[in-house]
Amino acid sequence: MKHPDHIQLISPATLASTPGYSHVAKVTGGQTIYVAGQVALDPSGNLVGPGDFRAQAQQVFENIKAALAAAGADFSHVVKLNIYLLDRSHLLLFREVRDRYVNTQSPPINTLVEVRSLAREEFLLEVEAIASLPA
Repeated sequence: MKHPDHIQLISPATLASTPGYSHVAKVTGGQTIYVAGQVALDPSGNLVGPGDFRAQAQQVFENIKAALAAAGADFSHVVKLNIYLLDRSHLLLFREVRDRYVNTQSPPINTLVEVRSLAREEFLLEVEAIASLPA
């Protein structure tokens, strides 16, 4: 998956190497898309994967995919992810799921935070996305 020409993701040699994300996103022109934090709810509002981190992560990324599509975008347009996990021991599972969606050769920048709780007790993670469409 190639990013549009107006997006450049950079990991300079002057910063530490990172697993699965870039350090800098440079966007020239375009339209910015903000995707609200997505959780593991299906289109009917039912929780997917109670207690199952992998199933919840999969649903979260499917929800982001649907939100991006509604704005005329896809994961090639994503420049930043904000990730909120209840338990950072799930990080490797998270990366495994995320890497099925993002460009692993030039991944979006991201921030990951372990949090005490989310909007509902059953949610194990929440992910926001920022994307950019060409002008």
